[in-house]
Amino acid sequence: MIHGREKSDSTVVATKPTNTAETIVHAQHDDGKAVEPVERRAGTKRNADEQSTLRAQDRNRVSQALGRIRQVARQRKKERFTALLHHISVNCLRMAFFALKRDAAPGVDGLMWRTYEADLDRNLTDLHERVHRGAYRALPSRRTYIPKADGRQRPLAIAALEDKIVQRATVAVLNAIYEEDFLGFSYGFRPKRGQHDALDALAVGIGSKQVNFILDADIASFFDSVSKEKLIRFVEHRVGDPRIIRLIQKWMKAGILEDGVVAISETGTGQGSVISPLLANVYLHYTFDLWAERWRRREAAGDMIIVRYADDIIVGFEHEDDAQRFLDAMRGRLQEFSLSLNPGKTRLIEFGRHAAVRRAQRGLGKPETFTFLGFVHICGQSRRGSFLLKRRSRRDRMQAKLKEIKEELRRQMHRPIPEQGRWLTQVTKGYFAYHAVPTNLAALRAFRFCVTRLWHCTLRRRSQKDGFTWERMPKLADDYLPKPQILHPWPNIRFAVRYSR
Repeated sequence: MIHGREKSDSTVVATKPTNTAETIVHAQHDDGKAVEPVERRAGTKRNADEQSTLRAQDRNRVSQALGRIRQVARQRKKERFTALLHHISVNCLRMAFFALKRDAAPGVDGLMWRTYEADLDRNLTDLHERVHRGAYRALPSRRTYIPKADGRQRPLAIAALEDKIVQRATVAVLNAIYEEDFLGFSYGFRPKRGQHDALDALAVGIGSKQVNFILDADIASFFDSVSKEKLIRFVEHRVGDPRIIRLIQKWMKAGILEDGVVAISETGTGQGSVISPLLANVYLHYTFDLWAERWRRREAAGDMIIVRYADDIIVGFEHEDDAQRFLDAMRGRLQEFSLSLNPGKTRLIEFGRHAAVRRAQRGLGKPETFTFLGFVHICGQSRRGSFLLKRRSRRDRMQAKLKEIKEELRRQMHRPIPEQGRWLTQVTKGYFAYHAVPTNLAALRAFRFCVTRLWHCTLRRRSQKDGFTWERMPKLADDYLPKPQILHPWPNIRFAVRYSR
């Protein structure tokens, strides 16, 4: 039925239905002349409408509950939350389920997202009941490896689907507490914070503070070295609900399945699981962040900046003496909590606005560079001759990406050119979306040129008599590959918008 809707050129009047199967709506113009009857459009099916409505209502209810936790955590910094499990409701589990990746690799249960969704309400109700009566059992995570840029393999732990759901729901509850505790220079795996936020903060810090030395610190095998006993003690500083603690312990004790054998270690959080980033941040918050902030206030004689993204830490100093004392103290501090610095990746270098001039006065070469989150940071100059922090894409990361593209092009060699072009469009856009920062245009052009050359080589290999010449490639590349252009604003501009203070 249509009620109360008016138009400038016609008035709609609904007549009483004469048939239960359909309703005929008659319309007439303002002058009284009848127009052709119109059949009312069929509405959406009831279950489709309910699913969308219920998900919105669930999201609102969960958000309100987490908002109350967040408010208490903000007001009472030393409060221990003794009743949290009831917040892991069916609604919270449903939100956690829809937040998972649809095409993620399955765990040891072999269960996929689409299969679980087929009977979602019953599955979530059963899972909720098992969690709350203590019958939920965590399954071992499946070990897999992904290649790193340096040729080594990074181990990842893939949890079972129900473990992912419960872990994500638990993370949502715990984030409401810890997001009020975590310090501002911590950026890794936090809501509404990403890699470019950390890069912006670092660039603004180097440009605005008296930074003359950079400590590029990397914790050796961090995710495998975390002490589970100490981690639980850290969590208990804020979480007093024993049922939440038991859930975390279940995931820690579930172990890793590799080659048919389940291995359980006393250390490590299982890099790759849903909850491991939050647990890693909690561990580093107590072992490093609070200590480093206190050291900056009490021990540093000059300016000092800190940026941490997971276990990658960059610290800037005004004085070299501060840098040396901090590095020595940091080694001792980490050792107390079963951690150590990677000697091959931890360096103290002279870097900053005055580094080039001071090194030239001592007869040394250009300032050294350091890498952070996929970019090489360089002491450069603007066109006016002032200091400019330049960022270039890491060569090894670019080469690794081009190698992946080459291998995939080999597999798609005999597919139609438009299909290859559409795939390359997505890949190139994805690369530019992260790497298209100011001062990095040359690297973007090099990447696009290499992709074009790899595509040309692939097309030439399709036939020994192929006549696809290089002269045809620029036009083909322009049809599919996006042009290199800077997509990100300057760091100081975006940083000022996000952190207006």
